[in-house]
Amino acid sequence: MGVQIVWFKRDLRIDDHAPLFTAAQRGQIIPLLVVEPEYWATPDSSARQYHFMQETAQELHQNLNRMGGQLIIRVGDVCDVLNSLFERYDIDAIYAHLETHNFWTYQRDKRVRRWARDKAVSIYEMPQNGVIRGLKDRNGWAARWDRQMSSACYTAPQHIELPEDITSDDWPDAAHLGLADDPCTEAAMGGSAEAQRLLTGFLTDRGMNYRQQMSSPVTAFDSCSRLSPHLAWGSLSIKQAFQASEIRRQQLVHQSDADGFSHQMRKTFRASITSFQSRLHWHCHFMQKLEDQPSLEWQNAHSAYDDIRGFDQDRFDRWYKGMTGYPLIDAVMRCLHTGGWINFRMRAMVMSFASYHLWLDWRYTAPALARLFIDYEPGIHYSQAQMQSGTTGINTLRIYNPVKQSQEQDPEGEFIRRYVPELQHFPISFIHTPWLLEDRHTGYPSPIVDEAQARRNAAQIMHDIRKNRHHRAEADTIQNRHGSRKAGLKQIPTKSAKTAPSSDGQMDLFSS
Repeated sequence: MGVQIVWFKRDLRIDDHAPLFTAAQRGQIIPLLVVEPEYWATPDSSARQYHFMQETAQELHQNLNRMGGQLIIRVGDVCDVLNSLFERYDIDAIYAHLETHNFWTYQRDKRVRRWARDKAVSIYEMPQNGVIRGLKDRNGWAARWDRQMSSACYTAPQHIELPEDITSDDWPDAAHLGLADDPCTEAAMGGSAEAQRLLTGFLTDRGMNYRQQMSSPVTAFDSCSRLSPHLAWGSLSIKQAFQASEIRRQQLVHQSDADGFSHQMRKTFRASITSFQSRLHWHCHFMQKLEDQPSLEWQNAHSAYDDIRGFDQDRFDRWYKGMTGYPLIDAVMRCLHTGGWINFRMRAMVMSFASYHLWLDWRYTAPALARLFIDYEPGIHYSQAQMQSGTTGINTLRIYNPVKQSQEQDPEGEFIRRYVPELQHFPISFIHTPWLLEDRHTGYPSPIVDEAQARRNAAQIMHDIRKNRHHRAEADTIQNRHGSRKAGLKQIPTKSAKTAPSSDGQMDLFSS
């Protein structure tokens, strides 16, 4: 056998890693990670993402080292890197995971496949989640997802062998890659060990009230799994998370009160784990949309919404910096700058506010949010940006009232006071509407728009578009292409393309 290349991308782990497991059985391998300057120059990349990736990859290197190997870092264009390895070693094959990321990586992977074909090098791209390449339609997708998640996880090789003279480049720092200074003082810690710690804590303790507490930024930081950066960068696989959660759910069925959990506590915990599992399904469902239609990254899903919005620099800047005058909106944006994570409900709210109240095109705001998210996953991110902007044509319009959300999700103003210190000493009666307090003298801005009027204007425009007789035909096509299915059943066309919102405010995609 010649040398096998294991190309690590967004799969930075040794466990449940099909390419590593398979290639290690075929002889010498080169565990390769390519730092691609062109990728890090894309508008949705940031230094905080790079630092998380680097920290995770350094732990991967340590784990490979214990097997007798190391992670080989190369800096440059991946095809140039592969050429240099091809000229020096007898390369037999490249093993990698299928990747559904942004359009840049989609084009990059096509170039790598062409390179491999030209060089007569075999390339094996293996699934690592529920996303299916070359999918013709969504019929039966949920059942296939269930089968994939229930299949056995791959074990890590006990030993790997590298070519004797292989060398690695030094890690370039973020500035060398042209990444702007990006202080993120509350950033998540990378690595598989941290992912396992978070998963264990969530399934044994923190996640009990996940179902009830995931929506509020006050409780979400403890009650949510906090695994999203690890799923995005592959320090933990979706399958590992699903199988661990299923084991825990079954344990809770059979536990007795003597184990420290009452019957009601076990029932509550099981329901929360079921909700968590549905969001793992949701994760892949939205990634599949981008896999099937990469243009969702830059093009409205429904053409009726083309050119209805524009860009206003002042409005964008105030939204991005957390200076809109709406306390919960501003607290969320400042929290993202500080830590790179916020719960789903708050992400949806700030996206909705930008798209409806400020009438900003999502194609400007979505990349800006992507840079703030350490857990940025394009398949989820751009689909959600379009859903919260109303441009899918198939989802119920959802225009969040930021004052109502503030009162419901942060009733005591705890989250607001932490991230908007100008309002630290405001009484509860004014913490959600500080503009109503006379002589406030805090430096905090007045509201950027009249909330109620902006909401009415946006709703009127969107409803007028949807009343057009040509709207439904295109919406039906989109629904047939991307809509959810019941497991194993073919879609039955309906008169309405809407999906009812679930109790937690998300779309109920997982009735299967």
